[in-house]
Amino acid sequence: MTSEAGAPAPAGAASPPARKGWRLVLANLRQPKVLAMLLLGFSSGIPIYLVGNTLGYWMRENAIELSTIGFLSWVGLAYSLKFVWAPLVDKIDAPVLGRWLGRRRGWMLLSQLVAAAALVGMALVEPRQGELLFAGVALDQLLVFGALALVVAFASATQDIVIDAWRIESADSAEQQGLLTSTATLGYRGALLVTDSLILILAAHAGWSLSYEIMALLLGVGVVATLRAREPQASLIAAAGPHPALFTARGLFDAVIGPFVAFFRQHGRLALLILLTISLYRLPDFLFGPMANPFYADLKMDKETVGAVRGSFGLVATVAGVAAAGLTAVRYGFIPTLIAGAVLGPLSNLAFAYLALHGNDARVFTAAMVIDNFCNGYAGVALVGYMSSLTNIGYTATQYALLSSFYALLGKLLKGLSGVAVTELAAGRTLLEGYALFFVGTALVGVPALALCIALALRRPPPVSVPHA
Repeated sequence: MTSEAGAPAPAGAASPPARKGWRLVLANLRQPKVLAMLLLGFSSGIPIYLVGNTLGYWMRENAIELSTIGFLSWVGLAYSLKFVWAPLVDKIDAPVLGRWLGRRRGWMLLSQLVAAAALVGMALVEPRQGELLFAGVALDQLLVFGALALVVAFASATQDIVIDAWRIESADSAEQQGLLTSTATLGYRGALLVTDSLILILAAHAGWSLSYEIMALLLGVGVVATLRAREPQASLIAAAGPHPALFTARGLFDAVIGPFVAFFRQHGRLALLILLTISLYRLPDFLFGPMANPFYADLKMDKETVGAVRGSFGLVATVAGVAAAGLTAVRYGFIPTLIAGAVLGPLSNLAFAYLALHGNDARVFTAAMVIDNFCNGYAGVALVGYMSSLTNIGYTATQYALLSSFYALLGKLLKGLSGVAVTELAAGRTLLEGYALFFVGTALVGVPALALCIALALRRPPPVSVPHA
């Protein structure tokens, strides 16, 4: 996929009748790759909250300080630095599994197995202050726990690299790319609901350790999808085609520098504007994230209520937001969808600011969750679809890893200070007032991204007109 509109038809060729909206969606839903994409999206979403927002809830219940929770969220930087090792994933096969399953699916399976094993390790260690004896050596228990969380994040980021590449290379058209993006996001958001809501209900009755072990088992959904999916034709051609050996000067240049050169050559002067827009687009959500579950704990919301609302009203709102973004992308294209998402995304943060001032009220909490899930479901599809349209076949994994790293790097760097920010804003006020000011501030951070999206829409080149027969 190199453009929003896809490859133009040859001059003089008759164009098939265009199918838009539901007819186009239904025509593509029959393909097996759509179901595989749904399951892989689910697998991709399982680990991220387990080393992020949900982990903050567990740590806060264990009396870990807010500043420590914020600092530990920096393990999520693995998702923003994945472009560093993405060239290896793009150019070499996974050990042992690559020869059996192919380049994309081999890395998928390896990353899923490593992430599941590290999640089980986190369940056994638990986030507590104290010492842990290992082979007769006393280790800081919280440090060991953080190291295991880092392994989960690294393996999960690698899984994201290959799943994103598989999604982009498996699409046959721009419209199908929009559908696969929506399907992946639906599975991903479904996993977030499991790891951000249902796990709270489970933890309330069975404890956090068992809950994390069950989440590790749920990565088996991705294993099944990986084994049943087909290796993309583009990946097979790239693996079989002539290319310089990776660990030579020419091979390293092609793997590491080539994707960046191709991206800037394709997009020219717009490249920097694109990267800046992407880097700011979800910043409000990243800043908000680490404080969400500690906020619920300090609001005195019980885990069962939070989990029940997220798993019911939140689920419906997520599906609605993802579906709305998918249909908008198919009907109007990625840029208009991107602008709408830049408006909707920060709105959910204002809803939580109102909740902080209103207090522990289940109805207000439900309304805030509906707004949050719809808006973030929509904005997520908008950004992923747009980034997917920018990649070149041959450098899919590396280029998409670069784009998704830009989208997350600034947010993940700054979100580690979110706990400090809430504490400082609460000085001389109540803690909930500090939360409210913080949420309003994160919403205002979304204004520059909206301005950049509009600038991108105004400066993008007009579509090429192709004469019909």
